[in-house]
Amino acid sequence: MKGILYGIGVGPGDPELITLKAVNLLKDIDVVVAPRTGNKVNSTALSIARPHLRGDAEILELIFPMTDDENQLNKAWENNKEFILSLLEQGKRVAFLTLGDPMLYSTYIYVLRLLAKHPVTIETVPGITSFCAAASRAGFPLAEGDDILTIIPATCGRDKLSQAMAVSDNVVLMKVSRNTSELIEQMHLQGLSQHAVMVSKCGHPDESVQTDINDPSNLKSVYLSTILARKRPTGM
Repeated sequence: MKGILYGIGVGPGDPELITLKAVNLLKDIDVVVAPRTGNKVNSTALSIARPHLRGDAEILELIFPMTDDENQLNKAWENNKEFILSLLEQGKRVAFLTLGDPMLYSTYIYVLRLLAKHPVTIETVPGITSFCAAASRAGFPLAEGDDILTIIPATCGRDKLSQAMAVSDNVVLMKVSRNTSELIEQMHLQGLSQHAVMVSKCGHPDESVQTDINDPSNLKSVYLSTILARKRPTGM
């Protein structure tokens, strides 16, 4: 195939936190694929990338549903894969956009895995992760010296969560939007609740930074919320 697919990380939300490589590639893209979870959900990644696109670039917002129905998921993935393949067969330069970094909890990972079975050219362009941006925003060092830093999806099971926290000096808790009270309880048991901060929608206009997470009733967690925590103070 003559076309090429670029998996492009556009950063956490701040329009200026996008790499020069990503910007330069977007200027020469024929088709932009922006994943969405539903018909009523706008693509944040697309809003970040849009100022850098050439005027005649085609924009496609493909739906990747958030559902536990495997048949529905498989059908959507297969249809979207075939659609992207058809663009590449036409020799198009295609950008698949993703918030943060393409290789971290990203829809792009599944697309990459499916397309890798075909004779296509793919290039992945890294992006700034939400937790790195959140750490800078909150002045919260992620790790120093011999610290063990663990990235944990807050959606994982209780036992897995507890085990990961137990062996870590510092943690990044991503996907913090449900079961916040239980999560804070686990952090307290593991000595991680006293030195922690929650950043929601980092880099977005409605960003929030909450430095006291010990009272779950005061926390306003949304889909793009991340907690940074450590067992020892930063010493700053």
